[in-house]
Amino acid sequence: MKKSGGIVTSSVMVIALLSAGGLYLSRNQEHKTVDAAARSGAPGKFVKLDDGVTQYEIGGPDSGRAIVLLSGATVPYYIWDSTANALATKGLRVVRYNYFGRGLSDRPKLRYDLATYDHQLTNLLDAIGLRSPVDVAGVSMGGVIAANFADQHPQRVRSLILVDPAFSMFEHPPLPLRIPGVGEYIMTTAAGPGMAKGQFDDFLHPERHPDWATRYEPQMQYKGFLRSMLRTSRGDVFTRPASSFTTLAKSHIPVLLVWGKEDRTVPFAKNAAVRAAYPNAEFHPIDSAAHLPHIEQAQVVDSIVLTFLRAHP
Repeated sequence: MKKSGGIVTSSVMVIALLSAGGLYLSRNQEHKTVDAAARSGAPGKFVKLDDGVTQYEIGGPDSGRAIVLLSGATVPYYIWDSTANALATKGLRVVRYNYFGRGLSDRPKLRYDLATYDHQLTNLLDAIGLRSPVDVAGVSMGGVIAANFADQHPQRVRSLILVDPAFSMFEHPPLPLRIPGVGEYIMTTAAGPGMAKGQFDDFLHPERHPDWATRYEPQMQYKGFLRSMLRTSRGDVFTRPASSFTTLAKSHIPVLLVWGKEDRTVPFAKNAAVRAAYPNAEFHPIDSAAHLPHIEQAQVVDSIVLTFLRAHP
């Protein structure tokens, strides 16, 4: 009887493992490799940096005042399309790029912490010849990266613009995501498949942006996308409060803070902690907008940004 029971238990385990493996294979969307063929005909430019190739784009006149736009955690740099066009039209030199793991940038096996993102940004600016102070704007996670860049390199920052910045999103990711192997499995089978449609949660009126998920999906086909997401969640980007960037708080760098009143991703109430950390920041709450006010209320936010930049020549 014991032998029979052992056989049954072993059989159940084998079936469970096969089922788990089958689920993983059926839901794994990463079947392509980011290479020269994938980048052929793609928008933007590509530059080889220390850790890999980065996809970037520069708009506006070469002689214009330079501003760098930093994306959120997962959406490529098209998240800034309307703002980039508005700023370039007004004569600014607008730089956008995709973090490693996003868009058609490489997916190297890095830590994906603040040091990783800081190195990519400084490396890119040096590579394209922008060594003078620049204006830096960041939305969501990009706001944290922008604040860290200003904190680490205050001499390279003219002004800082934060749009619904994702400071102190959580202390740690859920325990299962922190377990090696388990986290990767969950990302592939549970979290990953819903990520594209999940981006609609960033809008107050998602019906006005019907192609948002469709634009997001192509990057998910390339190996390493979910790894970069998982490692980012395991890193320090979302655990850092605004008050931790003490050099920035003590500097004379002008700070503009813009926040959608209907934000559910990084709730509007979190602006209090950011304003406390940077008491001299210029603050603008945006009506009828959620996590992406620069898209949902583009004209309002573009006007605020341009006025702010003119005030700090």
